[in-house]
Order: sequence, then C-alpha cells, then structure tokens
Amino acid sequence: MPLDAPTLAPEITVFERGWLSANNVLFTGRQSTALVDSGYCAHAAQTVALIEASLKGRPLDLLINTHLHSDHCGGNAALQVRWPQLNTRIPPGQWTQVQSWDPVALSYTPTGQDCPRFRADNMLQPGTEVLLGDSAWQAHAAPGHDNHAVLLFEPRSRVLISGDALWENGFGVVFPELDGQQAFAEVGATLDLIERLGPLTVIPGHGSVFGDVPAALQRARRRLAGFQADPAKHARHAAKVLLKYKLLEWQQAPLAQVHAWLGATPYFSLLHARFFADQPAPQWASQLMQELVDSGAARSDGSLLHNA
Repeated sequence: MPLDAPTLAPEITVFERGWLSANNVLFTGRQSTALVDSGYCAHAAQTVALIEASLKGRPLDLLINTHLHSDHCGGNAALQVRWPQLNTRIPPGQWTQVQSWDPVALSYTPTGQDCPRFRADNMLQPGTEVLLGDSAWQAHAAPGHDNHAVLLFEPRSRVLISGDALWENGFGVVFPELDGQQAFAEVGATLDLIERLGPLTVIPGHGSVFGDVPAALQRARRRLAGFQADPAKHARHAAKVLLKYKLLEWQQAPLAQVHAWLGATPYFSLLHARFFADQPAPQWASQLMQELVDSGAARSDGSLLHNA
C-alpha cells in the first residue's frame, strides 16, 4: 500500500516496499509523471501494477534510478515494456556498462542477484536539476554505499530522496570497501553533504519516511565509526545482508542449496579470502547462517533455512 506522508506534497506517493525491493517514489505533476527507483525484479509485476493503478490512465513519463543496485532498478525493464515511451535516466558512472550490459561490472553476478537488461536513455548528472512532478529537484553525488549513487533534494520543501546513503537507522553496505577501495570516508562525506542540505524530511531507499534527520545522521555516524574501527565487522555484516537478501527472495531453501549458492557467489569468496580465511569456507558459511538464526532474521529446522 502507498504511504502518503503528511509532510510530502500531494503529488508525491511513496510505495514502501520492504527490503527485497527499494521504495518507489511516484510523482504525478500537472504536466508529467515520474518514478524514482523500481524495486527488485522478483516484484516487477507488482511494481507495474502499483504504478499503473496510481496513474489512473496517465502514462509514466520519466524513470530515475538513484543507483543501479538490483533492488533499485530491477523493475526498469518491466516498466519500459509497459510504457515504451518511458525516458530512463541513470547516474553517469555506469552508463557504459549499461549500454554494453555488463552484469559483472554492474554488481549483479558478484552479488548473486538478478536484473533484467534495461535501456538507459539519458544521464542524471550531479550538479543539475530534474523536474519531478511540479518541482525542480537537485541531483547530488552521494558516493559511499555505491560509487556512482546520487541523491535528490527539493530545496523549497527540504525533502530528500536519499537512496541508500541514509536510512532512519543507518545506511547501506559500503560495497566499494568490500572490493578493496577506501570508501568509508566517502560515506562520511555524503553524510556531511546531507547535513549541509538540511532536509526536514527524508524518503529513504528502504524503510519509512522520517523527519528527525539530525538523530538519523548521529546514528549513521556511530555506525560508520564502528565499521571504520573494525572493517571485519563491516565485512561480516555485508555477508549476512547479502545472504538475508537472497533468503528474502527464496523465502526458504535447503541448506545444501544455500551452501552451493554461497560457494558460487563471488562476493562471498572475496570476503572469505580477505577477512575470514582462518576458517574453512563451509564452516564460515554455516556460521553466517547460524548468526542469522540467532538474530531472528532466519530460522532453521535442520534441513531448510527459512526467512523470518
């Protein structure tokens, strides 16, 4: 169901989708319509149905992605089929990889996730404005979680569409760090940018719309400091997030299937080699599953791992 937050303009509808699919932000302006982020491919039919029902016969004119992780752009292809004239704009950093469709460089193969090939028509350049509904929104570079991410800010209402740069209780996994890049500082710089913009309301990539931005920034900075002090803690967190994400898609899977997927997914081999090589890989995989169970994020009956 859509969430119409009282602090948002009537032309904005936020579809809070959970964690498998990023939130979708729909704009119905007087002259045009737009959507920010399209969710994961497993929910693509539902995404099309939600948008179609909300548009009430109007076409969807513009689609924007804050970044190209599979949970934010997995519905792009289905939306383009439904509205062939749809103009799709993406951040510029992965323009070439989308045009040639490189699922390794786009992170889908390394993370063991899926994303149907979609078309990109234009770039969304940081430092420019884009008309969403009836207002001009600023695009700002927001590296950290993803090197190429952008966030969107409307200065009159001071509403921020933050993607995964800021949630009410943290931020997304810092994937460049997992690849050996030094990206924690960029997370901090993006948090500083958000503080300078001074939003009153944040529409995050996941979770509910929220308003106490200073408190959210404080929580995010504490979390960042913990990861900077102990990068292995971040790596373990990332591994569990990726496994939980797949479990959200599967809902349940035999333990043998989970082990096979972990063994075949490049990010887990990378994380194991960089941070946990003192443990045999199967033992480490079993430990990740057990930690999900212990935290209440999963349950196991001895033969199956279930989402919880």
